[in-house]
Amino acid sequence: MSKRLRWWAVVVVNIVFVLGGQSVATLLGRIYYDQGGKSLWMQTVVQSCGVPLAIPLLLYFRPKSSSSAAPRPRLAVIGAIYAGIGVLLAGDNLMYSYGLLYLPMSTYSIIGATQVSFNAIFSYFINKEKFRALVLNSVVLLTFSAALIGVSHKSEDTNSVIPKGKFPAGFALTLSASALFSLILSLTQLTFEEVLKSDALYTVLELQFWSNTAAACVSVAGLFVSGEWTAIAAEMDGYGKGKVAYAMTLAWTAVAWQLCTMGLMGLVATVSSLFTNVISTVGTPLAPVVAVIFLGDRVDGVKLLAMLIGVWGLLSYVYQHYLDDRAKARKTADKSDL
Repeated sequence: MSKRLRWWAVVVVNIVFVLGGQSVATLLGRIYYDQGGKSLWMQTVVQSCGVPLAIPLLLYFRPKSSSSAAPRPRLAVIGAIYAGIGVLLAGDNLMYSYGLLYLPMSTYSIIGATQVSFNAIFSYFINKEKFRALVLNSVVLLTFSAALIGVSHKSEDTNSVIPKGKFPAGFALTLSASALFSLILSLTQLTFEEVLKSDALYTVLELQFWSNTAAACVSVAGLFVSGEWTAIAAEMDGYGKGKVAYAMTLAWTAVAWQLCTMGLMGLVATVSSLFTNVISTVGTPLAPVVAVIFLGDRVDGVKLLAMLIGVWGLLSYVYQHYLDDRAKARKTADKSDL
């Protein structure tokens, strides 16, 4: 298998992890609330507590010691970076938990698509990504798509259990979470390139493990400090589908989020944070369909228009990436001919 083909194989596997994990986790999160779940901190905990799933992979892919290996940064530096990313991740997960509680799944997903716009800005200033015309077009379209949802309260039309009058808060929190998530991805790319200086699988798994461990610790602390832990037994007893379904919903949500996180980290390391955000946004046009089938959401004209504009913006970025890839291939071919 050629080097380029292996690269594409890794990228495709990570894309599947991102899209599959994100779709399943978001759907299960909405079901958790609809069936009587009320703990925002519990939903935050499950977004990072599946981190032990990475331990077997860390042990299997652990690199053998070698004198020729590149020197690693000081442990204090790496620890501070992992802890910082973990704290940001915990805050981001909490805002997403609020957004999913206050918004229908389809609306939540469309607003979440604005993370590409935020990431384009962060990538320009932090990762020195070029801000080309089609990328700018993508940013404008995705922002406009979210704005349409923001001014349309018909987006609350759903069979899901949505607290009344919480649409503005849900919109603001989901938008803020999208911005913070984009910042996290850009900082992660910067860490791979400037600090760890590696995109090896073990490095990706290590960053995922320790940053999610930090996020899980912060989330569990929040669960206890907020006092929500005292209501878990009653919440389980009152869960619509029963105690077993309650446990299984949370367990599979944790698994799905870890697969998604693994895919995200892998794409950031092998491609870029902006590309990762675009792939994450590919799930946007799928989410309303899933919400209609499983949750009874109704897609009105405004939401449908917002979804189509979002897809248009997404395709603009993908096409720009295709053009850049072709230009890079031509330069490589010209150099080899000299």
